[in-house]
Amino acid sequence: MKLSIVIPAYNEEATIQQIVEKVRAVALPEGLTKEIVIVNDGSKDKTATILSLLISQTPPAAGQAEMIIVHQSNQGKTAALLTGFKNATGDILLVQDADLEYDPNQYAKLLKPILDGEASVVYGSRFLGKIDGMQPINRWANEISNWTFSLLYGTTITDINTCYKVFTRGAWEGMVITSKNFAFETEFTVKLLSRGYMINEVAIDYTARSRKAGKKIKWSTALEMFWPIIKYRFFIRSNP
Repeated sequence: MKLSIVIPAYNEEATIQQIVEKVRAVALPEGLTKEIVIVNDGSKDKTATILSLLISQTPPAAGQAEMIIVHQSNQGKTAALLTGFKNATGDILLVQDADLEYDPNQYAKLLKPILDGEASVVYGSRFLGKIDGMQPINRWANEISNWTFSLLYGTTITDINTCYKVFTRGAWEGMVITSKNFAFETEFTVKLLSRGYMINEVAIDYTARSRKAGKKIKWSTALEMFWPIIKYRFFIRSNP
């Protein structure tokens, strides 16, 4: 089986090399190979240059992951993810941010429920694990979203906005996502539930970065992520 690790990147010159090296180095469970799909979403810094250098490096002969790099004009996180999924060839897909907030060394426990046949979808929950450095206002915004989603959809999800979403190709195939930017998290989750999938949550460790360090989430983003919770519950009955 193959794991496709999809990494959307926008202006991540400070961390892109480190995260790629971490992803390349992480050990996967036996029988699982690795593919890295990076989508440069129109970065204006040195992200593209660094990616070109990384892909030109001669990889180790044994066990090195194939790396696919796609460059596109800036279209937002959702568009970058959709491009990544389109180019991925793995049996299992995993979303990885291009910063250092989420540690790839947690892949094994994220993959275990799927490899054991217990789940088709796994979310890595920061709120079940350890959180370092998250600003109170960001924590409150996340908790309000989690509580509202669970109430309106009759389920319990402790971290709808987590980056770490892992799912089988079958859970994803044929899904149409119409959201822009950061609203992917909500629409994707709603449509998984509409398809009858249970979301298995696994505790993860998370180290937040500051706005100064490049974090892109702000109040307008939080509202953009919150609105689909209401929209898909009361206003739009979309095809899952």
